[in-house]
Order: sequence, then structure tokens, then C-alpha cells
Amino acid sequence: MPKKSVIEKVQKKPSRSSLFSAKTEYACVALLELALHHNNPTPLRLKAISEKHSISHRFLVQILLQLKAAGLVASTRGASGGYHLGRIPQRITIADVVNVIDPPEPTRGDHMPTSFARAIHAVWGQILGAQREILETTTLADLLLRSQDEFEIAYQI
Repeated sequence: MPKKSVIEKVQKKPSRSSLFSAKTEYACVALLELALHHNNPTPLRLKAISEKHSISHRFLVQILLQLKAAGLVASTRGASGGYHLGRIPQRITIADVVNVIDPPEPTRGDHMPTSFARAIHAVWGQILGAQREILETTTLADLLLRSQDEFEIAYQI
């Protein structure tokens, strides 16, 4: 039986990305839910986000506290309290979220002993640069549009 190529293996993986943690994914989902309700003056309750997206309430509290400390969300206390975005959806990028939840590790300044290692690291640098560009230019507003486009396609079928 022939071996599968690396590309085939990557394409067959489940939907959760290995690029980012579940915590980062949940942070993005919570922020998208808040972005969806951005024009509503009533804050969104943590319980509503937790139940709708099957995210542990305790885990979501931790995530939202990190996002709040970074100014990406704000909270309102009291019986009618909850969360809302700290900025408009067009001004929050995925890079903002990743930098708060899963900050990138500092690049190693190790000397690359061989031309092979230097070539590999050069390609990795290109990949990381492309990834950074996508993260820095993709906003919550962009992701909301993508999710709505996907819904419209599914609805038409």
C-alpha cells in the first residue's frame, strides 16, 4: 500500500488547527459573537456565548479576562451586565487575539551551522512572514463576512 503524501495527511486532519491552541480558537469565537452583537447596546452575557458555542464557562471567563486586560473587550457589571467589544470589529485583527492568548515565542538567535539549516530556516521565516501578514490584515469584520457568506451558500443548497 503506497504511503500518503504529507499534503494528503494535512488535508485529512480534523477542523481544529494545530497552528493555534483551542484557547485562541475559543477567544476568536467569543470575539466573533461579540462582534455580531456589536451594534446592540445590551452587553452579551458570558453564559450565552458559553452555551451557544459549547465552551466551558470557567475557561471562557479566563479567556475574557485576558482579552479585557488587553482592551479587546469591556465588561459591564450587574444583573444586566455582560461583555462587549473594546473596539469596533474592523479594528480588531486576529493578530491582536493571538498576541494576547498565545504570544509568539521570541525568535532564536542561534547560529545556523550548515547551509542546509540556513535554507530551512529561511523558508520557515517566509512561512511565518506570510502567516503574520494574514493575521495582521484579517479583522473580526472580515471573519463575520466569511461566516455569513458560508451560511448563505449552505442555505442555498
